Amino acid sequence: MTNGLKIVLVLGSAPDAVLAKNWDLSVFTSRVAINNAWQITPDWDYLVYPEDFAVNRLPPEPLLPHQRLIAASEFVPQQNSFGGFVYAGGTMAFTTGYWVLGALKPDILAFLGCDMVYAQGAGASSHFYGQGTPDPLRADVTLQSLEAKSVRFLSFAHSQNCAVVNLSQLAESRLLFPRVSMAEFATQPLCQDILNRQSQLFDTEVVSRVLQAEQDLGYMVPSGRYWEREAEFDKSKLSDIDRLWLQTLQAA
Repeated sequence: MTNGLKIVLVLGSAPDAVLAKNWDLSVFTSRVAINNAWQITPDWDYLVYPEDFAVNRLPPEPLLPHQRLIAASEFVPQQNSFGGFVYAGGTMAFTTGYWVLGALKPDILAFLGCDMVYAQGAGASSHFYGQGTPDPLRADVTLQSLEAKSVRFLSFAHSQNCAVVNLSQLAESRLLFPRVSMAEFATQPLCQDILNRQSQLFDTEVVSRVLQAEQDLGYMVPSGRYWEREAEFDKSKLSDIDRLWLQTLQAA
């Protein structure tokens, strides 16, 4: 811990995730890799991966004593405790973030390589390992607005007194989290400053309204396999909820 803070890094697979190779990762209490991101650095503690992740892409056994694999049996209950996949957004950056909130309860949660923007054109790499599938951009009723889903996550994190930052150096991001540098983010004053700014971001009345709208719709799939029941979900009503989440920032 730094200054007594529990600081967690969530590491995705965007090309700039390789920045972590040159960082002193000891500043983080825990380092959480998503899918293939364990290949970037051996200094990971948790690897979160979905049911359809290829077994041959998992790290070789035996793992180091401090390393753990986090599969659906662990992250689905945590996700459900935050309202479920339909409202959170069915992609691993958000799923992993909510698992971290529930299981690790950080004071600061920092994302790298999770901007969900994808390079285009000849020779461009979408992921640090080359070309991959832009999963968050697939046609999915839960992913109509990645920005709205990031606002929702920020709201839930703030309700746990958790500061959320984005360490990315990319010009564009779908995550509406404050940007900080690796050199500055892990200080007590900055953490408190971010929490203060997060408080000012949200209109609490609108937050209460959108949470009630989610509850009223009742789109909960306890198994986590929401795609098996996707025909039951009203796309326009979910889009309305996305707009409300964005309004929680706009109204403040």
